Amino acid sequence: MTARTQRSFGDRAVLYWSAMLETLNPATGEVLATFPVHGSREVEAAVAQAREAAVWWAGLGWSGRRIRLLAWKSHLTRYMARLAQLVHDETGKPLDDAKLEIILAIVHIDWAARHARRVLRPRRVRSGLAAINQASTVEYHPLGVVGVIGPWNYPFTNGVGDAIPALAAGNAVIHKPSSVTPMTALLMDEALRECGLPDDIFQVLVGRGPIGLTLIDQVDMVMFTGSTETGKKVMERAAKTLTPVSLELGGKDPMIVLADADLDRSANAAVFWSMQNGGQTCISVERVYVEEPIYEEFVAMVAERVRALRQGVPGDFGSVEVGSFTNPPQIEIVEAHVADAVAKGARVLAGGQRLQTDGTFFEPTVLAGVDHTMACMTEETFGPTLPIMKVRDADEAIKLANDTPYGLQASVYTKDIAKGEAVARRIQAGAVVVNDANANYIALEAPMGGWKQSGLGVRHGAEGIRKYCRRQTIVLTRFAMKKDLYFFPYGKGKSEFLVRLLKLLYGRGARD
Repeated sequence: MTARTQRSFGDRAVLYWSAMLETLNPATGEVLATFPVHGSREVEAAVAQAREAAVWWAGLGWSGRRIRLLAWKSHLTRYMARLAQLVHDETGKPLDDAKLEIILAIVHIDWAARHARRVLRPRRVRSGLAAINQASTVEYHPLGVVGVIGPWNYPFTNGVGDAIPALAAGNAVIHKPSSVTPMTALLMDEALRECGLPDDIFQVLVGRGPIGLTLIDQVDMVMFTGSTETGKKVMERAAKTLTPVSLELGGKDPMIVLADADLDRSANAAVFWSMQNGGQTCISVERVYVEEPIYEEFVAMVAERVRALRQGVPGDFGSVEVGSFTNPPQIEIVEAHVADAVAKGARVLAGGQRLQTDGTFFEPTVLAGVDHTMACMTEETFGPTLPIMKVRDADEAIKLANDTPYGLQASVYTKDIAKGEAVARRIQAGAVVVNDANANYIALEAPMGGWKQSGLGVRHGAEGIRKYCRRQTIVLTRFAMKKDLYFFPYGKGKSEFLVRLLKLLYGRGARD
């Protein structure tokens, strides 16, 4: 099905032919809206308009951008109920999870707006002995136009949310949301205009994969959140134009429960952080390693709590804990992982089945008796499953936790904080949380980024804003002579003097 559509970008009107994209409520199968799919000409026009707008936006300076970003935050706070309902409808997640997503984004806007000036102000760098006559300053300049390619699991927090620091740094943003969840981004486009931002500072392009590739070719930087497989394709495309990328990719986040852990706290956390948002969170708990003395008791507690979870079409607040899959094809991966585990000897203690409804639901599932021959312990599942494995001790748990190509996040549970910290340092992940999980996502002052195949670059903290800038070093020579010692003409005496000076300054090693 095709249709001819006209959309205006600033003063330019572009005519194009495009397919139509349907957005569904995955919990009911209901068609929510139909949108025209943008093409390569729209990408080019959007980037051209964004470049013009970025000059004005950067020229506002920190204070001007701060005022407008805080106005956006206030707007979102007033319309939180409407926004949460839209996220709920588009993703099939409970309204409670949808509202939490809006709250996280509001907190992120506030942090970026209030701290961008401190993070991006020129920074003096102390010179060493070799450059004692120089004064160096590092300055941060916006890149220009940033392309944000967002995920379907958190269309607001991770999709629109990645635009926040880019805007705070002085860039214009073009956002390509997932084709599964475009409505949230389009509503944000509308909200930013209502807050007084020009149309072209934040633009949304609706489409499937090909327009994302075109966007990568055109912009000055790409922020991508999604699977490792797709992230590699993004990086490969960006390499053709040497476009910088920041990637948050897949994860297989381990949880380690030591024998001295608070069992109630650990079991409650394991259930929540594996099932929240239907397990469709990059930093969900995807596998658990429990020391042998407490394994049976821990598994029984978790299974009992998971069996008590309510699942179905989400209604008002508190109606269900687990909703549907946002992206219906994902259920096939979850089914395959559970079937593989059962075939290899795992026991299903809760759930384990697809629900036969109009929506796309898989029961909250607990698997025991698992090991690393099973896909559920080694490949990203991204669904409401929790495989739990028995280990002899902390050393075995750490070894198994690190037996993965991923390294996004991990968690450790123990009453001995010093021991928990020591274990955390041995885990190969960008963030490790002791006696909690996902807490680093709200510690906005600290960077969050994956190791290994879980990504490149970071979110949050100073670097989460600075990554959207070009760094410029300005070096001033304070006391300039007519001719420095190493200038032409070369001479034996000068060269020997420089060698003696080098040995005097740097020739002595550390003392035993």
